[in-house]
Amino acid sequence: MSDVLFGLDTFGDVPQDDSGKLVSHAAAIRQVVDEAVLADELGVDVIALGEHHRPEYSVSTPETVLAGIATRTSRIKLASGVTVLSSDDPVRVFQRFATVDALSNGRAEVILGRGSFTESFPLFGYDLRDYDTLFEEKIELFVKLLDEKPVTWSGTLRAPLENADVFPKTESGHLDTWVGVGGSPQSVVRTAQYGLPLMLAIIGGAPERFAPYIDLYRRAADQLGTTAHPVGMHSPGFIADTDEEAKEIYWPHYRVMRDRIGKLRGWPPIRRQEFDSEVENGSLYIGSPETVARRMARAIRSLGVGRFDLIYSAGAQPASARMRAVELYGSRVIPMVRDILA
Repeated sequence: MSDVLFGLDTFGDVPQDDSGKLVSHAAAIRQVVDEAVLADELGVDVIALGEHHRPEYSVSTPETVLAGIATRTSRIKLASGVTVLSSDDPVRVFQRFATVDALSNGRAEVILGRGSFTESFPLFGYDLRDYDTLFEEKIELFVKLLDEKPVTWSGTLRAPLENADVFPKTESGHLDTWVGVGGSPQSVVRTAQYGLPLMLAIIGGAPERFAPYIDLYRRAADQLGTTAHPVGMHSPGFIADTDEEAKEIYWPHYRVMRDRIGKLRGWPPIRRQEFDSEVENGSLYIGSPETVARRMARAIRSLGVGRFDLIYSAGAQPASARMRAVELYGSRVIPMVRDILA
């Protein structure tokens, strides 16, 4: 398993400065660029930026920030994590990522998803009652666009296309495209149907419980005659010099974020005991480099995935602590995981 890829994911959470004050959205975006540059220097394989339209997050257009990162890095893959295709236009998504691909000499990657929040639907004039149809129709169109040939397509929620050619083309003729899935069997089968790689969002509970989804993806691809690519997983975590320090930096900001989202979704407030249990046995990879590396290696091995992306920000963790987490991930965690897997 020595060919596993390692990434970092963020939604551009607005961090605190050294005085404990929240920085501006503009400063938060520049912070993400600096973190990506450091990740590139340290040999991290991928930086993935998620799209959100909420005050806690600074990244609403991942590809714009990725374009900025492209001009300051040389080797790291530049991904979205995810692009909410349902409330966007497939043609524009393709064009924007093909542009990032040009700026980065072929390093762009789009991860398509339905998104874990719904703010983008009213913001861009979409009806939530069309939630499923929007994604189904738009991914069908997007997959056609990936051939980079004139497209004829029609659906019910977007104007049809008749022999429409889309520019710019990518230099290689291929735009890396994944589908991000949170745990719906239907979404897993759809991903296999289109022969696209699967990225599993494993954000709670024991990672092993997602093994049936990976098995389903492979069986579906086999039955449909498509390619089952190595599966990726992304999970939250945080790294500091010691286990205790990592937990104490992460917990207060994570609690605020988790309870704010929980209130919208009818969840009870999170207790410290639940948090500690998730760190010990679940899908929060928090601790020293040794602790995080050991737990990542166990998850990678038990699920047989080909890529692990760590969501390294959750709430207003201090910007300096985030930079340290990125540094430890690239310089110590990844080499340790590779050693364990080898």
